[in-house]
Amino acid sequence: MMLATLLLVLGLVLIVGELLFPTVGALGVGGALSIIGSIVAAFQEGTQAGIGFLIATALLVPAAIVLGMKLLPHSPFGKHLVARGATFTDAAAVDPRARELAGKEGVTENLLRPIGTATIDGRRVDVQSRGEPIEAGARVRVIEIEGNRVVVVQVPNPKS
Repeated sequence: MMLATLLLVLGLVLIVGELLFPTVGALGVGGALSIIGSIVAAFQEGTQAGIGFLIATALLVPAAIVLGMKLLPHSPFGKHLVARGATFTDAAAVDPRARELAGKEGVTENLLRPIGTATIDGRRVDVQSRGEPIEAGARVRVIEIEGNRVVVVQVPNPKS
């Protein structure tokens, strides 16, 4: 029974190793052969032990694969393989000048339905209404800035 347990543990370690270090399947094949050997050794001990190892294998192999996938981004190879995703603090796509537009007014260059462009503070800005269409040439005010999204509302033109 000790041999079967050792082979099963070795097989699981080799499977995790295959996920962490690219060996073109060498560790994976070794792990599979080790697990098959553990099942054969367990069946030689008895049918009940063999069935127990089959059930353990069915549960532990997927768990080992999940563990390997969780460890992959932290491995030396995984750090080069897995792209670092955007974080909440990453502001690379946000125009820092957009924050200055809050509360300012401008004129739409085209029909907003609901997205279009407007000239605000002397510069052309991609803007979005709250869903309602706004005609070209209408006065608008910036009410919200979230990331790259500049939300505007129509401002009534003052009567002369």
